[in-house]
Amino acid sequence: MSPLSPNSFDRTACFRVLVVDLAARRGDVVILDGRDQVMGGSGLAALLYQKYGLPGEPAFHPGQPLIFAIGPLTGAFPLMSKTVCGFKSPYVENYAESHAGGRSALSLRFAGYDALVITGRAAAPAAVVLGSRTLQVVDVHYLWGADIFTAGKLLRKIVPGNSGHRSILRIGPAGENRQAYACINVDTYRHFGRLGAGAVMGAKNLKGVVIHGDADLPFPENKNYTKLFADIHSKATATDMMEKYHNLGTPVNVLPLNELKSLPWRNLQATADPDAGKISGEEFADKLLMSNAACSGCPVGCIHVGMLREMFSDKHRFYIRQVPYDHEPNFACGSMLGVTDPKEILALIDAADRQGLDAISAGVALAWATEAMQKGLVTPETALTTLAFGEPEGYKTALYHLGHMTNDFYAALGRGAGYAAAQYGGGDFACVLGQEMAGYATGETYFVSQTIGFRHSHLDTGAYSFDQKNKDQDIEATLKFLLDDERERVLLNNLVSCLFARGVYKPALIAEALDCLGFSTLAHTLDETSETVRNLRWKLKIQTGFDPATTRIPKRFSEIVTWKGAVDADYMERLRTAYAQKIIALAGENAPAAGT
Repeated sequence: MSPLSPNSFDRTACFRVLVVDLAARRGDVVILDGRDQVMGGSGLAALLYQKYGLPGEPAFHPGQPLIFAIGPLTGAFPLMSKTVCGFKSPYVENYAESHAGGRSALSLRFAGYDALVITGRAAAPAAVVLGSRTLQVVDVHYLWGADIFTAGKLLRKIVPGNSGHRSILRIGPAGENRQAYACINVDTYRHFGRLGAGAVMGAKNLKGVVIHGDADLPFPENKNYTKLFADIHSKATATDMMEKYHNLGTPVNVLPLNELKSLPWRNLQATADPDAGKISGEEFADKLLMSNAACSGCPVGCIHVGMLREMFSDKHRFYIRQVPYDHEPNFACGSMLGVTDPKEILALIDAADRQGLDAISAGVALAWATEAMQKGLVTPETALTTLAFGEPEGYKTALYHLGHMTNDFYAALGRGAGYAAAQYGGGDFACVLGQEMAGYATGETYFVSQTIGFRHSHLDTGAYSFDQKNKDQDIEATLKFLLDDERERVLLNNLVSCLFARGVYKPALIAEALDCLGFSTLAHTLDETSETVRNLRWKLKIQTGFDPATTRIPKRFSEIVTWKGAVDADYMERLRTAYAQKIIALAGENAPAAGT
């Protein structure tokens, strides 16, 4: 490794990046220009993919980088608690991002790095262990095949020390088998969940990454820092929004969405159901909530951990599992599958986590498979179990097979519901919007935004909220909202802030925080930097194979009714086409790109 010290360079001008080559079993510290152009986080990940990525090669090519990046305020201010993972996705075969909390961001920051880049493929199953002064590529062939929880337990024993300052990233069988929506588990309760980052780790023979945040960082010298930190902390803990996230968490959305006819039920065959009260946030909190937890650097504590009590086979003893839950996994393993027992929803989330699966994609894919079985397109023999809405036991069996890709059916389903539907039929009711939908059936704007949006995620924009407030079919006004909202979120993703804090971190406060830490140029160019990063990300996504114009929205999404009435398929298609053209223009020849 380079002898460069974490404090031997100007962080306000450059990035300090650790680049690890698994094949060579070594790493180098790289000092990279571009801070004033891309800020950090999402922008840094894109800059690093531009430098190290192989746009024309498949996602599983050994040379493709797996990138973890943090922002300029990480470790200095509350709720700057996320890490961006940038990679070429095996699900969509173009550049993608996934974001996660836990301890990963602060551990990376206190290891002295703005980013970690992993390239190559290890000759045998390995784990990367790094700190401020150390780097090891450790042989862990004996962990290959271990589930997420076993792998985490053993990695903690293999790599002891720095408890509370250490982050452990690992994959389960799904990642090892290169299942296209395999996730990376982060510190047990958080995930790089969407678009298959776990499969990229599996393709690299990389079982885990252990980051020791073992360095001391200098306290900011600006005399206003302490006052500003206290002010932000107060705002973050005093707002009604943050109180909601702490108390019931995102499952508080269930009853309002059901009332608005916007909660997907049984593979989106319905958008409301009288049983919604059984799986509400209030019901989970009353019956199953065990504790709240928080990502490092966050005072809110939005992670809700449920208590899953299960009997041993002798029926005389029981054991307790701690299972994190949120609205999205609850919907995917609950209403989307017709399961209305909160305990069984926790059991399904736990089963998905154990395999290292994205619980959202897994649940929605199984919802498609269930309807396909109802219609005779898939048989119990093919699925190795009977799938029926409201019957959790079949889903538990299926989640094991999804993680292990046991036969041709699960190999197909492991590439997504849309891919499986192309093989078995039923494309009209595959609930895929770029990837399997999240838990909001709010209407045309949301369906278009997830289909075309950069991460194919409800977190790309507030479109689900826009649908709930706007009944008019005004394409120009809707496009303006989508584009303005995306630019604002790109700014937060560059920092990398928890998006729950978007009501606190307004541009003026962000500028003050950046200026306080010496990032004076960034503080005065927020809009320009966000626009540069947005265009760079879209350029990379399109360069690596994404074509917004050829996206499609399956028929099921035009068959539903929301509070506004029946979805208007014609309007939705016109909005999709117009939004696609806007995105293509953003990535056009005149779009500014960092480093040029």
